[in-house]
Amino acid sequence: MTEECCFCDFADPLLCNELAFACLDKHPVTEGHLLILPRRHAPTWFDATDDERRAMLALLDEAKRWLDQHYAPDGYNIGINVGEAAGQTVPHLHMHLIPRYRGDTPNPRGGVRGVIPARQSYPSAIPGE
Repeated sequence: MTEECCFCDFADPLLCNELAFACLDKHPVTEGHLLILPRRHAPTWFDATDDERRAMLALLDEAKRWLDQHYAPDGYNIGINVGEAAGQTVPHLHMHLIPRYRGDTPNPRGGVRGVIPARQSYPSAIPGE
C-alpha cells in the first residue's frame, strides 16, 4: 500500500472476493463502467500474482452478470492500461469493464483498436468495401 494510491484504501466495493474487488468508475465512459482491482497494491497486470489475476478474472465474470442484470448492455470492452504510454494514470492495476450500448458511438468497429484512431478500422477484405 502507498500513501498516494487512491485504490489501496477503497472502502465500499460493489463486488469483492478475498484478493480483488470491483467498483464503479468515478469517470465512466458509459453507464455502468466498472473497475476490477487487486486488493494488494500491484502497479500493473505483470506485477500481480497468478492468484490475484485469477481473482480478478473471477470478478470479471461476476461483474458481467451484475451489469447484464442492472444495465442490459449490448456488448462489452475489457481493457487494462499498462504504463504511461498506454494511458495508465493510476499506478494500481485496474481492469476496465465497459458496457457498450448500440449507438453509443457512431462506429464501434475495431473496438479497443480505437485507442489509436488511425488504426481503429480494419482494411476491407472484400473488394469495393
